[in-house]
Amino acid sequence: MIALVDCNNFYVECERLFQPRLSNKPVVVLSNNDGCIVSRSNEVKQLGIPMGIPVFQARDELLFEGVEMFSSNYALYGDMSARIIATLRQFTSAIEVYSIDESFIELPKDKDKDKDKDRKAHCHHIKETVKKWTGLPVSIGIGMTKSLAKLANKVAKKYTSGVFDLVNHPRHEKVLDYIPVGDVWGIGKRYTEKLNQHGIETVYQLTRADDKWIQKHLTITGLRIVMELRGIPCLPLELTPSPKKSIGRSRSFGRSVTKIEDLKQALAMHVTSAAKVLREEGSVASCMQVVVETNPFVEPYHGKHITAKFETPTASTPAMIKCAHEGLMRIYREGESYTRAGIYLTDLCSENAIQASLFCEPNTERSRDVMEVVDKLMVRFGRHKIKWASEGLKQKWAMRQAHLSQRYTTKWDEILKVGV
Repeated sequence: MIALVDCNNFYVECERLFQPRLSNKPVVVLSNNDGCIVSRSNEVKQLGIPMGIPVFQARDELLFEGVEMFSSNYALYGDMSARIIATLRQFTSAIEVYSIDESFIELPKDKDKDKDKDRKAHCHHIKETVKKWTGLPVSIGIGMTKSLAKLANKVAKKYTSGVFDLVNHPRHEKVLDYIPVGDVWGIGKRYTEKLNQHGIETVYQLTRADDKWIQKHLTITGLRIVMELRGIPCLPLELTPSPKKSIGRSRSFGRSVTKIEDLKQALAMHVTSAAKVLREEGSVASCMQVVVETNPFVEPYHGKHITAKFETPTASTPAMIKCAHEGLMRIYREGESYTRAGIYLTDLCSENAIQASLFCEPNTERSRDVMEVVDKLMVRFGRHKIKWASEGLKQKWAMRQAHLSQRYTTKWDEILKVGV
C-alpha cells in the first residue's frame, strides 16, 4: 500500500505558522519578483482568485478583499519541508520525496483483522503527528499504486477530514467516475482534450479504455498510467534520488539589465549555485549552455543561447564562471534591456569516470581541495559568508521581494521573538 502525504496550501501555511494573526484570513504567496500568485489560502480560493494570475491583474481585488501578500521565502519553506520529511521517517524508511510539499510513503503490512480500519487509523496518526511536531496540516491519500494514491489525496483534501483510503473502497468505481480525467497525474491539457474528444471524460472511463488504443494515442507512458489506475503498480517508489541528468539555474531580474557587468554577476551567481549541487552529487559536467533574453512580451525580442564544451569534465566553480563569461561575450548585444539570464550544465557523469584529454591539464588535486574547503565554509557559516568576486558585492538586479517574511528557522537574528 502506498500513501501520498501532501501539505495543504504549503507556502501559505508556513507563513501562518509563525504569524497566528493570519489564521482564517485570505493569504497569497507570490512567485519570483512578486510576479504571480503561486499559493492561495482556502479563503482566497473562495473569492475566485485563480492560481498563477499576475499580481498586477488582481491587485485591485486583492486590496479590496484585504488579502495578505508574501514574497516566496524559500529558506523557510525548504527548512519546514525537511522537518516534515524527518517526521515521516519516524514511521517508515521507504519514502520518496516527490516535491517540496509531497512525499510518497510505503505503509506497513496490516496487523489487525480489520485491515482497512487499521490502515486508515495509522494514516490519521501520521497526520496528527506531523501537525503536532511541525504545526503544518497535511492530507493523506491511500492507494494500491502511486497514481491511485495521488487521486485519493485529491479526494482527501476536498471532501474528507484529511485521510482517504481508496483501497477496497465500497464505492471505488463511483469515486473514479466522479473525478475528471484531467486530474490524473501525468495527463496534461493536450491529452485531456484528446481523451474528451473520444468520449473519455472521467478516470473510470479511462480505466475501461482499450490498451492498444491507449498506447497508440498516449504512448507507452500513458498505458503505464492506465495500468496504475487499474491497481497494477508500474511506478515503484524511488527511495534513492536518481543522479541528475542536467542542472539549471535561471531567474528573472528585479529590473531590466543593460550592462554586461551585471549579466556577468548574475551568471556567476547561477554557476556557483549549480556547481555546488554538482559536487554534492559527486558529478562533473561536460557542457554548459548560457542563456540571456529580453522581455518576450516587448518587441523587438532578443533571446540568445550558446553551448560550450569543457575540454575536461569539471565541477570547478572558477572554471565554469570563466566559461560562462566567455559565452556571454559572444551573445551579448549592447543596448538591449535583458530581463533574464541563466546557465544549464549538461552531459553529467560521475567524477570517478572522467575521461582526461591528452592536450589539456586535467582537474588537479589542488582544485578539488579548494572546492572542498569552499563548500565546507558555506555549510558552516552560510551561503553568503563567502563569495566569488565575480558575483559582485552590490547586485542592483536582484530579485524583487517586497513582501518577504523573516527566515524564522534558519537565521538567528530573524528568529521569532515572543513578548518583546
